[in-house]
Amino acid sequence: MNNFKFNTISKNKDEGRYPVEQNLKGFIKYGVYNDFPEYLIYLFNNSAINNTAINATVDAIVGEGLVCDQTHLLDVANQDNESWNDIFKKTALDYKLYGGFAWEVIWSKDRSRIAEIYHVDFSWLRAKEKNERGKIPGYYISDEWAEKYRYGGQGGGVFNQVASSGINIDLPFLPVFNPRKNHEEPKQIFVYNPYRPGQKYYPLPDYVGALKVIDLDSEVDTFHIANIKNGLAPSLAITTFTNADPDQKQEIEQMLRIQYQGSGNAGQMIYMDVDSPENAPVITPINSNGSDDYYIAINDMVKEKILTAHRITSPEIFGIMTPGKLGGKDEVTDAYLLFINTVIRPYQQTLLSEVENFLHLMYPAAGEFSVGIQQTKLFSDGEEEVDVVTSVESENGEDDMLEAEIEKSDETIDPSSGLGDDIGGGVDSVGVI
Repeated sequence: MNNFKFNTISKNKDEGRYPVEQNLKGFIKYGVYNDFPEYLIYLFNNSAINNTAINATVDAIVGEGLVCDQTHLLDVANQDNESWNDIFKKTALDYKLYGGFAWEVIWSKDRSRIAEIYHVDFSWLRAKEKNERGKIPGYYISDEWAEKYRYGGQGGGVFNQVASSGINIDLPFLPVFNPRKNHEEPKQIFVYNPYRPGQKYYPLPDYVGALKVIDLDSEVDTFHIANIKNGLAPSLAITTFTNADPDQKQEIEQMLRIQYQGSGNAGQMIYMDVDSPENAPVITPINSNGSDDYYIAINDMVKEKILTAHRITSPEIFGIMTPGKLGGKDEVTDAYLLFINTVIRPYQQTLLSEVENFLHLMYPAAGEFSVGIQQTKLFSDGEEEVDVVTSVESENGEDDMLEAEIEKSDETIDPSSGLGDDIGGGVDSVGVI
């Protein structure tokens, strides 16, 4: 008599996906396995709904680009010949994807002004432990956190060599932006990290509440792909009576796989030739368990929760149609304006405020100027009216003044004068490849 023993199968836990902050030998891990930003990137690349929501939001934030009443100020941001619009596009994506963004700041030789600004991928940053005043002194930069520092340097990793002072001997380090220390620190890093309850070192994206559902969206796609490639869920059970040895069984199984497995073989007829009726295989149909309706319900739930997390009340504005809903032009326009005013403008005004601050530090002799974003129109009606958003919606007609000056340029200042000053900057300058 055969004895059977049943064991429980451990469930797949996702404890490594929580954005915990853990102090480890001088730097702060970002997630249990120090790979939370990489997880956000994975969800961005593998969930169609999440990807659409993020890209559409970023496109709306960027609009038609930055505008300034002294347009030449936006032309050059660094020695890589990037314009401020180039920096702005990357920054907007980081802000939406991670909840924060970072710029490398290079001061001029005489420290009288900022010479260059570089975008730094936010996923490359790890904060140094806060000092006695509760301030983050700076950030380590690497594009290999998930590979090399997943477990925080166990087994002789680089962070086991961190001295008591917290200085890392291998990874590049940039102190936080502080104009008062520009003489001793010609290269600094500005990190935008808005307040979030429970977070001490790193921001969280505004859609963080839907991360599990976004992960589910990508896993459901993986499940369906595997089903299609492996011939869908079992629809037939075939029992043979050949008393075959292991090699013969493997040969029969291989023959069936070649003939009937995969999406390209769906719907084919099964034909078998046996020597007698007694040896004929038993073919038993497996009825569907109604899982189609289940997955349809899952898909609808996932889509609704992801769009809700991104504060998209009407998916029609991004081309995601709702069954049974026509969605007229007026309705879509109203939904788009609501999205612009409640979601996009706060993003834009935060970014514009920082852009203006740093432009004034780059060009202190430029006097008064205003920076704005030219909005993208949902529908083109042939009008030439310009809609510009500024960092602060003022009551004194600042928007109107900027709109009137968009096509003008004051060439009193050369935007490339003193650029770089041989200090060097950018991603390569901090050793990140």
